[in-house]
Amino acid sequence: MNDVPKTIAERLQSAFDDLTRAERQLADSLLTGYPVSGLGSITQVAKAAGVSTPTVVRMVQKLGFTGFPAFQSALRRELEARISDPITKHDTWVEKAPDAHILNRFTDAVMGNIRQTLTQIDPDMFDRACEMLTELDHSVLVVGGRITRSLADYFFMHMQVLRPNVTHIQSMSNAWVHYLLDIKPGDVVVIFDVRRYENATLRLAEMAREKGARIILFTDQWRSPVHEFSDCTFCVRIAVPSAWDSTVTLMLILEAMIAEVQEHTWDSSRQRMEELEDMFDRTRFFRKFT
Repeated sequence: MNDVPKTIAERLQSAFDDLTRAERQLADSLLTGYPVSGLGSITQVAKAAGVSTPTVVRMVQKLGFTGFPAFQSALRRELEARISDPITKHDTWVEKAPDAHILNRFTDAVMGNIRQTLTQIDPDMFDRACEMLTELDHSVLVVGGRITRSLADYFFMHMQVLRPNVTHIQSMSNAWVHYLLDIKPGDVVVIFDVRRYENATLRLAEMAREKGARIILFTDQWRSPVHEFSDCTFCVRIAVPSAWDSTVTLMLILEAMIAEVQEHTWDSSRQRMEELEDMFDRTRFFRKFT
């Protein structure tokens, strides 16, 4: 079983409806500059949110912490996890590894990731993201990072079949800025960014937002800084007993989104698929056994 605890951001989001007005104000302040916003003194954190220090104490206790020091300790551990490199991740898992075959341990971790992710994803936000992707009068651009570019390529390929005006921004290219030239207000930029977050991706999101684009972000439980610019953010669990993070849960959310977009655009996407199949036949793209 994967018993990785909720991040503080996840706790804040889960408890938001039960918070008082002042506590919600504090939660918004913490989430805006998360996680650095919670690392100052209790007086600084309260002042930044425009609330009293007793409000800070009450809210961190509602989140399950004994007090502000315990809250900050958890926040610092999150920050360390966000910036950890593959060697650090490997050593952490080795220290905690149970006596079981890697297939079992890895599968348990992935299944735990899926369960925790699905309990925290907002179905309304998922539906809203799908609706944005079905708006055929707006273009869709997709970009990933050093590791997540394979997910971006997978998502791009399917979106390109389902609808027109889809572009894959080649994130490893020095010319990625060129892709921003034709962005129009209302266009959608789908961004994949997991720890360790990439500076170019953050800058791209900022510049796309300035041009009026809407952003769908796929990230991890620690949340990429890109979330400050995103309209829809999907925080997915990625930690497994490995030096590398897992993309299995990300792929699950992606494929569910592809299926939903296909369902909503079926009349037009079916025509595109039929045309594509005809071109495959004409070019003998696939080997036929009949």
